[in-house]
Amino acid sequence: MRIKLSFLGAARNVTGSRYCISVDGKCILVDCGLYQEREFLNRNWDPFPIPAGKIDAMLLTHAHLDHCGLIPKLVHEGFRGKIFCTAATGEISRIVLLDSAHLMQEDAEFKKKRHKKEGRTSPYPTEPLYTTEDAEKSFSLYSHVKYQQTVPVADGIEATFYDAGHIFGSSMIRVKISGNGEHRSILFSGDVGRWNKPILHDPTFAQDSDYIITESTYGNRIHKDEYKPEVILERVINSTLERGGNVVIPSFAIERSQDVLYHLNNMLLDGRIPKVPVFVDSPMAISVTEVFKHHPELFDDDMSELIHNHESPFSFPGLTFSRTTNQSKEINKHKGQSIIIAGSGMCTGGRVKHHLVNNISRPESTVLFVGYQAAGTLGRLILEKPDEVRILGQIYPVKAEIARINGFSGHADKNELLQWLGKVQTPPKQVFVTHGEAEAAESLSLQIHEKYGWKTSVPSYQDQVIVD
Repeated sequence: MRIKLSFLGAARNVTGSRYCISVDGKCILVDCGLYQEREFLNRNWDPFPIPAGKIDAMLLTHAHLDHCGLIPKLVHEGFRGKIFCTAATGEISRIVLLDSAHLMQEDAEFKKKRHKKEGRTSPYPTEPLYTTEDAEKSFSLYSHVKYQQTVPVADGIEATFYDAGHIFGSSMIRVKISGNGEHRSILFSGDVGRWNKPILHDPTFAQDSDYIITESTYGNRIHKDEYKPEVILERVINSTLERGGNVVIPSFAIERSQDVLYHLNNMLLDGRIPKVPVFVDSPMAISVTEVFKHHPELFDDDMSELIHNHESPFSFPGLTFSRTTNQSKEINKHKGQSIIIAGSGMCTGGRVKHHLVNNISRPESTVLFVGYQAAGTLGRLILEKPDEVRILGQIYPVKAEIARINGFSGHADKNELLQWLGKVQTPPKQVFVTHGEAEAAESLSLQIHEKYGWKTSVPSYQDQVIVD
């Protein structure tokens, strides 16, 4: 039995998650993510290294774009196998992919008009990577599984999904391969969440496996917030409102937006922040919030109690969900202060750019980041507090307060990743460290080796390894 493991994305970088298991002529893809770092954007346009029609099945860890964002392109190129994931992941990825396709088409048109007006050409393609029609075609391929459920995905290959505690419906996936009387297992961490976070259950600890592929987004960092994120959020909101400004929160539509609403609801219930309008300006975040309501079985005890007491963080007084473009425009016409939660979380697209334009040069306002900002994104650039920044083709001075709360991160830090691995009873033959910038991945690889004595490595893009 000859098993080949290919690292087709998120190798020495954070986005573009994609792995392939090849055995006896069969090919199983794990994740199919979009690249979001500027230096790797062209990879999104490259043909798949493996012909799409030759991939037998796909396993999807969760519905973030950097894990599912290239599925429509894969289907467009000929993939017809099943896509296995949890029901919540299936529902959320449908929202994410339709939104992504719509934005790609919209941005392509906007860029064409802007470039024509400016008399220049772009180094990147101006056609959309895929369309809403491409996205729609992929949804019929989804096959939903439950946590702890083992499903056959191809002859001699089965997969078991475990709760990763990262976002709603997220999974780590253990793949078992059998043939010629032999058995091998490979555990894909997906994105590992954190313990004692709101709404979700804690991550499942790593399962014994011959090989482990672990993420390393924060592989060289510890979330060092001195106080709980809610305390820092309270402080930032109150200081901003005292200055007479708005709080603009670029937030991922999945989990981060809901986490922020959870904490805002608690603070309003306790009277710790003033009652000001709270706008969720992200059609995708609004739709994702509806999915949360569909799956109360995924809530932790505290969240279940809030729902039971009719104190849902998704329906408190003063909360407005802005679905339409006109509703979004009305936010910036609002007289008085407000809290604006808008996508995208890394400021790479979406409505948050317009709110940044209206607030980035106002000293009284605050831009508050509550999620990871990948290298090369607008969010990372703003976080570095430059004197000025380019948004929607125009240059704006950066005068607003720029703040960050690490405690909202949905990714385990270095210590938590080591804790996650620490429950393994039988040492794996090797651990592959992926889904992190090179420095973070190398650091975590060394930490794992020093702490547990396991063989570790950090694969590069398109590396192939034969595992026995």
